[in-house]
Amino acid sequence: MKELSFPGDELIHNHSIEWWYWNGHLQDRQGRKYSYMNCLFHAKLKEVQFPFIRSVPVDKIFFSHSLLSDISRKKFIAHVDFINLMSRDSFRRPLLFINYANPILVDGFLNKVMERTDQQTYHIKNENVDLQLVSTKKPLLTGGQGYVRLMPGRSSFYYSLTNLRTSGFITVKNNRIPVTGQSWMDHQWANVKYIKDRWTWFSVQLENNIELVCYEYGHSSNTVKQASIILQNGRQFHTKDIHISSGNNKWTSPKTKAEYPLEWFVEIPEYKIKIRLCANLSRQEMVYGTINYWEGSLTVSGNMGNKRVTGHAFAELVGYPAEISNYKFIKSSITDIIRKGWDIVKRR
Repeated sequence: MKELSFPGDELIHNHSIEWWYWNGHLQDRQGRKYSYMNCLFHAKLKEVQFPFIRSVPVDKIFFSHSLLSDISRKKFIAHVDFINLMSRDSFRRPLLFINYANPILVDGFLNKVMERTDQQTYHIKNENVDLQLVSTKKPLLTGGQGYVRLMPGRSSFYYSLTNLRTSGFITVKNNRIPVTGQSWMDHQWANVKYIKDRWTWFSVQLENNIELVCYEYGHSSNTVKQASIILQNGRQFHTKDIHISSGNNKWTSPKTKAEYPLEWFVEIPEYKIKIRLCANLSRQEMVYGTINYWEGSLTVSGNMGNKRVTGHAFAELVGYPAEISNYKFIKSSITDIIRKGWDIVKRR
């Protein structure tokens, strides 16, 4: 296992699957609240083997998922691109630079961007957000080294930027709205398939300037749990002694029939952390072919030692059983979309 180095490891790696993931909590000048997620994936199809695009005649693919939630108005907007094209200069600069687009869009391209513009500042742009993010802490190296061993055949390089001061604009119904807030960034790469895996994951940002990432990977008795914490001064702590349980508040998707918990309790005895996480919206399911997951913002309350703490968080719930109907139709539709995109690539 190699030691992570920056900014080099912010760029692309020669692994089966990799993603650059951002989430955030925003508010406008009137105090209305929003949250967002933006993620770009890179996958080698022969190694990852997504069942619904197995016959596509390409070796690797980029695709993206994003969402914007208008929490005050209880509205949810999701975008899933089954294929993205990269600009020629993506990943070819010393700092992170990715310029990508959905090739199926008519009347030209909407360029999407993930880039590092200077030593501390990042810029991300998609259909709904155009944001500048300033990192205030060094990367949190999950597990202590930025490498997590989950189960046999399941290991991943993994680091996070946990406190990104955020400003810019969101777009809601063609209205460009100035916003400020706080964001989080994850970057992972691994030689694994991630097809039937299950995990419950949280990024937590407390108002006392302490952040933590924690997750439960697997199901029933065969699980791995881990938490990594970064303090106000940047010191980092890591433990596997963590308890994660769900509450009674649940939501059943009308689309996939998957049931997702909307309330969670996290306890880390070693650091005397006991927090409750409650979803701000229920309808925040993402569907990618035959893969479904819940992704959304939460409100945090609880205790750290003898002090009361509050904050916000994001959850990602993957591998929750679903009934995704008409598999053959899904597979053929997605394959057709990607082939059209690939034809556009070859014509250029």
